[in-house]
Amino acid sequence: MLRYAAIDIGSNAVRLLIADISKQDGKYKYKKNTLIRVPLRLGDDAFLDQYISEKKSADLVKTMTAFKNLMDVYHVSEYLACATSAMREARNGEDIVKLIKKETDVTLEIIEGQREANIIYANHIEEELDENKNYLYIDVGGGSTELSVFVKGTPEASRSFNIGTIRMLDNQDKEETWEEMKDWVKEHTKTYKHLAGIGTGGNINKLFRMSDEKENAPLSLQKLNSMYNKLTSYSLKERINTLGLNPDRADVIIPACEIYLTLMKWTGIKQIYVPKVGMADGIIKLLIEEKLD
Repeated sequence: MLRYAAIDIGSNAVRLLIADISKQDGKYKYKKNTLIRVPLRLGDDAFLDQYISEKKSADLVKTMTAFKNLMDVYHVSEYLACATSAMREARNGEDIVKLIKKETDVTLEIIEGQREANIIYANHIEEELDENKNYLYIDVGGGSTELSVFVKGTPEASRSFNIGTIRMLDNQDKEETWEEMKDWVKEHTKTYKHLAGIGTGGNINKLFRMSDEKENAPLSLQKLNSMYNKLTSYSLKERINTLGLNPDRADVIIPACEIYLTLMKWTGIKQIYVPKVGMADGIIKLLIEEKLD
């Protein structure tokens, strides 16, 4: 059994995905074997101080040690570990990469926004959807939002913006970045009628589960809006105790909603598809493309 692993060091959580690779009808497929998510919140340090504290660095090293041990136990033959927005902005990001290599022998790559967008799109979600439609692909993370415009199955333009859920909670999102995103998205979607959305990231996956929509059905703007109104009518404590949200989900879900809703309103998108994949899945797909295809 061939096993690959993806490590995604985000601004909110750090994930390890171990996947079993198999070949069917001449094509390589993967099945999720194990997924572990640790809510480290590196973004709080990175966006406020541009520096990751010793405590968070130590927690990250412990997490990477655990991930390395699990990869060994599962006999993982290839892995790729990527760090995104928080590590990009931390002045000591490169030092932490060296520390992790020294302590755990895990090679970590701090990736640029454009590479992050490319990895997310390695999921090739558009292949599952109607190729006669045009889509805006929205991936919302803790530190950045990756956007891509797909026209008849082909990516026409993509860009990463420093707008994310942790950044918004810490009031580190800038007015001009929102304006830049608005201009970019309007410029790249203005010629397309009946644009649909594709949403990825932990928050939209959770929203989709809460919506009770049927598998593969899209979420409507109306539904998302009413869910947002419901969520904001509860206090943080109530979102945790009454709605049963994890503490590290209960706060970020609100700004995530705001990002999706804002982008849908700017572009006239009425429906958003939620394929339940993210950065870690993209890394596995990328490894398959690079190593096997």
